[in-house]
Amino acid sequence: MVDKSIDNEVSDSELQTQPLVPDVTNPHTDRAEALLSYIKEKPSPLLELANQSIVSARQFNRDMVVQLCRLAAKYEMNPIPVQRPLTGKILISAFYEPSTRTRLSFESAWHRLGGDIMSITDLGTTGIAKGESYHDVGEMLSGYGDLVVLRDTNEKAIYEMMEALRIPIINAGNGIDEHPTQALADMYAIFKWRKGLIEYVIKPEQKVRIGIIGVPDRMRTVRSLLLFLSLFPDAWQEVVIISNAPTIFSTGQREELEERGLNIRVSADLDDELPNLDIVYINAIAWVGDGYEEHGLDYKLDGHSKLKKNAIILHPLARGEELSTELDKTEHNWYFDQARGAVFIRMALLTCYVWLF
Repeated sequence: MVDKSIDNEVSDSELQTQPLVPDVTNPHTDRAEALLSYIKEKPSPLLELANQSIVSARQFNRDMVVQLCRLAAKYEMNPIPVQRPLTGKILISAFYEPSTRTRLSFESAWHRLGGDIMSITDLGTTGIAKGESYHDVGEMLSGYGDLVVLRDTNEKAIYEMMEALRIPIINAGNGIDEHPTQALADMYAIFKWRKGLIEYVIKPEQKVRIGIIGVPDRMRTVRSLLLFLSLFPDAWQEVVIISNAPTIFSTGQREELEERGLNIRVSADLDDELPNLDIVYINAIAWVGDGYEEHGLDYKLDGHSKLKKNAIILHPLARGEELSTELDKTEHNWYFDQARGAVFIRMALLTCYVWLF
């Protein structure tokens, strides 16, 4: 158990990082440094994460997200701690659904913090392929490692495994339900781009308009991102969902988000909306069962798209034809930084477990 009476004593000094030296290979290191300087250190919200499995974006509050972004910025400035706090700890990386960025960024984060990894990348090599229950797998994994990161196309798998697990688990994507750590990476990219958006009081002219090209009902990345955006409702002039899908929101989803303060509008016309958007978030894939669905493939961003000056594009990747490589060398490209930053936001989240062990 964590003694929260000592939370004021847990600070950056415990991370024992080397002196901050900007990473010249990262074009947005200066943004990370600015965000680190901007956010006042407040350790107590992170201590609240120390004894929790991470399943949903609903588990987070505003202060947790801000402090995770601050710690991620510190790691981005210097990603190798002198004293590696997860030395001797074992991560069970269970990816029963194909993944590149999420799996590798979690494993990179754990390695950078000094831990060891056991990795499962093929459901067909596990007992589940022979009919074993997720409950029994959870019972087994409890004795093999210190933390599980699970991705599965079955949205119920993580909940069934949790019934038997005696170690924490992190949801790395469960079907079409949620992907909370991807959405944390999205928020980290947004706050690096415009650090003032973390404030409680924002002048009307400083608020931004976000366009989300996707289907909140079917896309776990979008579902989790909207929940995190709703923790900072005063930062967004409006959130425009751009979709021509017959069903855009699941039952009660839009109502919940609006009750949490989001100003949501739905549009089917990308060309009409694009010149007024400060942030454009685009996705086209939703994993379901043994395969995936493609949505909104008639919505595409390329070199001819009428993007607002200084607007940024975010994409959870992997991309398809919806996002042209023509945009890779433009000022609008923040999707590679978004993916790069996922390592550091996951390092920040995993650091919370140091205080548990």
